[in-house]
Amino acid sequence: MHGYEMIQEIAERSGGAWKPSPGSVYPTLQLLEDEGLITSESEGGKKLFTLTDAGRAEAESGADAPWEDAGRGVDWEAMHEIRQAGSGLMEAFGQVWKTGSAEQRQKAIAVINDARKKLYLILADEG
Repeated sequence: MHGYEMIQEIAERSGGAWKPSPGSVYPTLQLLEDEGLITSESEGGKKLFTLTDAGRAEAESGADAPWEDAGRGVDWEAMHEIRQAGSGLMEAFGQVWKTGSAEQRQKAIAVINDARKKLYLILADEG
C-alpha cells in the first residue's frame, strides 16, 4: 500500500483516535526499507510498499498493533463535545477577526488567552 493509504488505514483501524503524520510515516517507511523489512516500487509516481518475508516474520512476532490500543477507553461522545466546543470557539474568533474593529480583535485575543490560562488552571485544580 502507499504511505498515504497507510495513514488512512491506521486512522480507520484506531477509530479516528490516531492519525499519524506524513512526517512520522515516511521516515519510518524508509527505515524499515533500509532494514530489509519492506520493499518499495514506484507505481504512478507513488511508492508502493510491501512487507518482505523478514518483515512479515517480525510483524507476527511483535506486540499487538499500536492502533488497537489507540482507541481503547476513548469517550467518543466527550471527544465529540470538546471538538464541537473548540470548533465553535474558533469560528467565533474567526468572525471577530474578519469583521471586527482593531479594538474588538484585541479583546478577542484577550478572551482566547484568558480561556487558555483557565484551562490550564483546571488541570492544576485551581480553576
